Amino acid sequence: MNFQDKLIIAVDFDGTIVEDAYPKIGKPRIFAFETLKRLQEDGHRLILWTYRCGVRLDEAVAFCKENGIDFYAVNASFPEEKFDYSRSRKIHADLFIDDRNIGGVLGWGEIYQIITNEVPDMSMANKKKGFFGLFK
Repeated sequence: MNFQDKLIIAVDFDGTIVEDAYPKIGKPRIFAFETLKRLQEDGHRLILWTYRCGVRLDEAVAFCKENGIDFYAVNASFPEEKFDYSRSRKIHADLFIDDRNIGGVLGWGEIYQIITNEVPDMSMANKKKGFFGLFK
C-alpha cells in the first residue's frame, strides 16, 4: 500500500486518543490531537471506532470536537450507515490505530511518520517549532 494515497483511518478512543480511564475520559495522549489534525489536513478520512456507545460515545465525540477533531464517521464505515444488529460491527478502513495492537499503541509521532513516510529534521532551528516542526 502506498501511504501517500488518501486513507480511511479508524481510530480507537480509550487508550489510544486518550489515556484509558473508561467510563471517564482520560487525559489526551501526547500529540494525539495534533497528529489527528495533521492527518485530516493531509486529506485522510478519520473514523472514530470505539467500544463506547450511547451517552459515553456522545461524550467522546464531544471531547474530540472540543479538541478540534470532527470525524468523518463514528462506529460506521460512512456517515449515513445505520447500525444493523444482524451484521458484524466491523468497518471498512485502510488502517486501524488501536492500543490493543500486538505490541500496544505506538507514539503518535511514530504513527504519523509511518503513514506519511516523513523523516524528522532534528536541526536546532526546527526544534523550536514544536512536534511538527521536526518534519520537512
